[in-house]
Amino acid sequence: MAEAYRRHDLLDVEPRAWATALAGRSDLAGVPHVAAWIEAGRPVILRRSHPGEDTALVPVGLPLPPRDGKRRIGLALPPNAVRPRPPVLLAEARGAWPVSWAATLDAIIALGERRNLSPRPFGSLLWQSLTGLPYLSERSDLDLLWPVADAIPPSLLDGLAAIEASSPMRLDGEIVFADGGGVNWRELHAAAPGETVLVKHRDRLALREAGALRAGVLA
Repeated sequence: MAEAYRRHDLLDVEPRAWATALAGRSDLAGVPHVAAWIEAGRPVILRRSHPGEDTALVPVGLPLPPRDGKRRIGLALPPNAVRPRPPVLLAEARGAWPVSWAATLDAIIALGERRNLSPRPFGSLLWQSLTGLPYLSERSDLDLLWPVADAIPPSLLDGLAAIEASSPMRLDGEIVFADGGGVNWRELHAAAPGETVLVKHRDRLALREAGALRAGVLA
């Protein structure tokens, strides 16, 4: 079922279903990489549904590299045409990141290890590591997901802010909770306990108190 998947989940697609979906999208004819995307062994990513989309289908997307227009391609596929792929951990993307990022990435991985967390890349670093195509540039942000089971470990947000202060890139991304909701770590770090921050789910947006989120209270 589509509801079984969450934002940022990676999905493999059955090749015939991919071809069928593209056959109904004349606007994608000749767009670089798209026709051969699945045959090349590349996944798609679960995206948020657009208003009016068929809720029985799984909304997926893929971004093109900047040199090919940086276009975001969105499709909706039958549930039986996709299967989940394990997430990529930050440490597994080591070969894709620039040398100038190495010290920052090592510090982030160490921060996660001290708190029993495994950050995951998304955005440019994820797609470069998955495809070998050139997504990263000197101006790229580092986008990370930090899945947590309940309360956010003490000093995680402060630790990220401290690392960013001396990093060559902007650190962006989300804390991802057990219910699949994600909140921008920077917004959560800046918010007072009683202030509200935006939490994004696959099918909805919600405002939650920052203090409750830090304590792992999601309702």
